[in-house]
Amino acid sequence: MPVAGQAQAAPSAADERGVHYKWIALSNTTLGILMVTINQSILLISLPALFRGIKLNPLVPSNTSYFLWVFMGFLLVTAVLVVSFGRIGDIYGRVKMYNLGFAVFTLFSILLSVTWLTGVPGALWIIIMRVFQGVGGAFLFANSTAILTDAFPQNERGKAMGINGIAAVSGSFLGLLLGGVLAPIEWHLVFLVSVPFGLFGTVWAYLKLRDNGIRIPAKIDWLGNALFAIGLISVLVGIVYSLLPYGGHPTGWSNPYVLTAIFGGIAVLILFSWVETKVEQPMFRLSLFKIRAFTAGNIAGLLGALGRGGIQFMLIIWLQGIWLPQHGYSFSQTPLWAGIAMVPLTVGFLIVGPLAGALSDRYGARLFATTGLIVSGIAFLLLELLPINFSYIWFALLIFLFAVGMGLFFSPNQAAVMNSLPPDQRGAGAGMVNTFQNSATVLSMGLFFTIVTLGLASKLPSHLYKGLVNAG
Repeated sequence: MPVAGQAQAAPSAADERGVHYKWIALSNTTLGILMVTINQSILLISLPALFRGIKLNPLVPSNTSYFLWVFMGFLLVTAVLVVSFGRIGDIYGRVKMYNLGFAVFTLFSILLSVTWLTGVPGALWIIIMRVFQGVGGAFLFANSTAILTDAFPQNERGKAMGINGIAAVSGSFLGLLLGGVLAPIEWHLVFLVSVPFGLFGTVWAYLKLRDNGIRIPAKIDWLGNALFAIGLISVLVGIVYSLLPYGGHPTGWSNPYVLTAIFGGIAVLILFSWVETKVEQPMFRLSLFKIRAFTAGNIAGLLGALGRGGIQFMLIIWLQGIWLPQHGYSFSQTPLWAGIAMVPLTVGFLIVGPLAGALSDRYGARLFATTGLIVSGIAFLLLELLPINFSYIWFALLIFLFAVGMGLFFSPNQAAVMNSLPPDQRGAGAGMVNTFQNSATVLSMGLFFTIVTLGLASKLPSHLYKGLVNAG
């Protein structure tokens, strides 16, 4: 009988679950990733139709915060909760927590699709339901990577992560297209899209997935959880509100409440780091940063997320509000055509992502991950040189190049980080990875939005600014 606090031996997937179990785990986690990413991108491209549907103008200063929270509330919640939920998965079972995530996400997708309120009450209902949907997403994100790592041998994990990456990018693309088709017809439909995926995935996960990782009986670090949540929420809320105009400025970085939230949150996170060195069973395993591959991979992932996190968000706004209307498309057509215009971003990752993951299993992750960041950085610099009224062929080539870089980077880096973790820490480690990436995504959106807003305020002709307003 194992002693309390001591790792129990994990039976292999092949011995206990059958030789095909790893493919069951891969297909189910891939479905979960596909569902969540479709949900994010379909909402992004449908925001104008959604706000017209609830009869609320998001460009009125008093309403702008609703626009931001409908989209970014989900990201904030997942960023805050994934570490805690990963740790809970290590203690109570990753599959149990993953199954719960599927069920919660599906329930609140249904509640979002039956929204009947309009105006501010309608916006608040959607925001609250999105926050709870984010709780389900956090359970999925925190445990899916650990489930894959448990199921696959080390020399196949890059390939598995690559296939998961395909699902993430494919979901983003499908969401853009589905949103472009459905939003003009009926905005409620954009939330119903997730429901069939969720119902099937919940039942399938319950019937087929089994925990096969190491379990450690442990206590939950309630003080650490509370400090981490308060600190990170404060920082991310400050970033979100920095996007709102303040005191005659187009952004809110001079708002004392924004600065207080950000620096106060950082102070709480510093206190959290100190507390985690003192408790016996910390939530945030700072000792994992002694593992070189884990630390380097997380820093690289953070930088990659800073680069890619806001790019789709801003490019969609640019295409819908400026470029497509400039080229003769009506505002009712722009959601669909904006999705079509982003196809090269999907194709580049689909071609390179799984190949890079499989090759990194044989030749190591460093070369692929480093090359990927360099390629995506070059694409970024070249995108900066495009004029406002750019030629689409150059735009398509550059976002394709950017996607190739991200495809080279993502799967090898993710596999290298997970391979470096002790089996009993995979849930917490995966949660830490997702926290860094989701937090960087929110920060990236804040930075992109600030840069673009300041640029538009100084350079954009008045008739194009009016186009953005008309796009909602």
